Amino acid sequence: MTKVEYKHTHIAAKKKLGQNFLTDRNIPRKIVRESGIAPGDRVLEIGPGFGALSTAILETVHSFTAIEKDKELARFIRQEHPEIELIEGDFLKVPLEPIAEGGKIAVLGNIPYSITSPILFRLLDNRHLISSATLMMQHEVALRLAAEPGTKEYGILAVQLQAFCEVKYLFKVGRAVFKPRPEVDSAVIRMVPKATDPVADSEGFRRFVRCIFHQRRKTILNNLKEEYDTSSVPEITLKLRAEALEVKELIDLFELLRPLKSPDKSVITATEPPDASSSV
Repeated sequence: MTKVEYKHTHIAAKKKLGQNFLTDRNIPRKIVRESGIAPGDRVLEIGPGFGALSTAILETVHSFTAIEKDKELARFIRQEHPEIELIEGDFLKVPLEPIAEGGKIAVLGNIPYSITSPILFRLLDNRHLISSATLMMQHEVALRLAAEPGTKEYGILAVQLQAFCEVKYLFKVGRAVFKPRPEVDSAVIRMVPKATDPVADSEGFRRFVRCIFHQRRKTILNNLKEEYDTSSVPEITLKLRAEALEVKELIDLFELLRPLKSPDKSVITATEPPDASSSV
């Protein structure tokens, strides 16, 4: 277990919480700049840690909300930054409606690698409350989020997020600026929910994406035939692989399909698991 000291406070970095603390002051300022937040915006930070990103956010907004699960770090943030409304709890469980207060939230954070997918899908499920999300995560996952059709990174994560959000890869962050030092590099991405959902049945679309990318080397027909009636789909499309279709084409394909049986709702929350860990 690695101990980290900051302003006479010693914290044992907890691997189970994915704690890797950012030590470079310029990167948080760049994250805030790229987020586009302005004075008066409602801002939520996920996992402030020792407050590297928090300090940069406070240079733009006078007060904001942060959610911190670690009790020692929550105590530190309360003492160091009393202007932050600190919620001690798990971001995956804290209700977001009271934070939004009838408006929309700009979300920022250096999120733990080990729970990146659950955080992304929590944001996706609450996209009606989110104006934008600027997040640092494992570099490999960031590449998958912003991937284009025909690439090896393009898959479930890219399609599910890009269908409902504009996703932009911003910049890479080397592993050397964290303590303890993670085994992989990081990157920052920005997500902006689209003004209107492209599909009415978002849960059904999520199941469809999981199904069509289930075995990447198989054709669309072979991946879908056990779950969907494909009779309305052009034969030339069924002979392709899912990775060949753009997000809009996958949405159009989904609208042509009808499930052959009642959907297994457990598939809805299934995600591509990233590895490693992180926290500002």
